[in-house]
Amino acid sequence: MGDLFQPTHLIVIAVVLLVLFGAKRLPELGKGLGEGLKGFKEGLKGMTEPTPAPPANQQNASNPPASTPAETKQS
Repeated sequence: MGDLFQPTHLIVIAVVLLVLFGAKRLPELGKGLGEGLKGFKEGLKGMTEPTPAPPANQQNASNPPASTPAETKQS
């Protein structure tokens, strides 16, 4: 098997794309593809960066500790 991206192959692919989508839609498709790849890269970047975890010994003031069933059953 030879190289996949030889100049003749690229020309044939360009002609097929031009016939299928037309000259007016090709820039729109390229822009959409570029924006999609950019968003994908940003999403991957967000997944690889570690998020700092809150310390386990501190409780958040907005989340009071849960009460036990014995505390709620004061009759």
